[in-house]
Amino acid sequence: MERITSMQQQRTSRVSPLTADLILLSVAAVWGGTFVAVKEAIAFMPPYTFLAIRFFIAGLFLAAIAGRRWQRLTGAAVRHSFMLGACLFGGYALQTIGLQYTTSSHAGFITGMSVVLVPLVGWLVHKQAPRSGVLAGVAMAVTGLGLLTLTDDLTVNPGDLLVLGCAFCFGLHIFLVGQVTHRHDPMLLSIMQIIAVGIACTAFSCFFDPPLAYDQFRSEVWTALALTAIPATSLAFLAQMYFQKFTTATRTALIFATEPVFALLFGIALAGETLTLRGAFGGILVMAGIVVAEMVGAGESEEVEQDAACDGVDGRAA
Repeated sequence: MERITSMQQQRTSRVSPLTADLILLSVAAVWGGTFVAVKEAIAFMPPYTFLAIRFFIAGLFLAAIAGRRWQRLTGAAVRHSFMLGACLFGGYALQTIGLQYTTSSHAGFITGMSVVLVPLVGWLVHKQAPRSGVLAGVAMAVTGLGLLTLTDDLTVNPGDLLVLGCAFCFGLHIFLVGQVTHRHDPMLLSIMQIIAVGIACTAFSCFFDPPLAYDQFRSEVWTALALTAIPATSLAFLAQMYFQKFTTATRTALIFATEPVFALLFGIALAGETLTLRGAFGGILVMAGIVVAEMVGAGESEEVEQDAACDGVDGRAA
């Protein structure tokens, strides 16, 4: 009887892949909307200070609603959380500093390159070369990146280069989440990695940012914190930790490829940004390369990932 009850609980605990994908799409939309808000905020508050406040608010919010989940915290969960947190810190630090020198739409498209890197990271870890179609998609995305970022004298905007480093960090984060998320409570995994980012940002702000002043809390800063701290950090990463278990890293990467589109739409609507014809063509190539790389790379590996994820998480999430 206990075995039957356990099996029934496992079945009811499943979330359909479509539901998981739609929720992850909403996460991408929220993230796309943060570029404009953060760019406006860091005009008044130094980047590491802003990030430290953002991530500590996010971490405290989740910690307050975690309840008895803390009893499930293990040493392995802490290690994996800080590993994920290191990737997030690198990504958000480079992205936020880069936004001081580039546009939110450029930053959105370049950050979207992170999803192209997921199959390449898998190649390095699993020693399995990606299909030729994946490499073709990467080549398209890199070509589009060049059109988007290179100036007439073939120099690169420093902000674009910093955001490209951010894309590498986020690509590694997406891959690692797919490897470890089914082993731990998603709430604790979210809290611990967010706190890790907050600690790192606080340490860096002490060395690189001027002392925090009251007049830095302008309306633009409050607006950005309201958008980024809980909706785009606490709830978004909790959703990723929980719902990515019911899909695959490949499908998650493809869904997150829509983030640059949302960033462009918000940049045009809220900040009056525009793209040159060459930049627009570059952005289209980046998006096309991402889609080609992820769609070709799905195939049989996606089915294996899906089966492994479902087998590993049934009944574990609460």
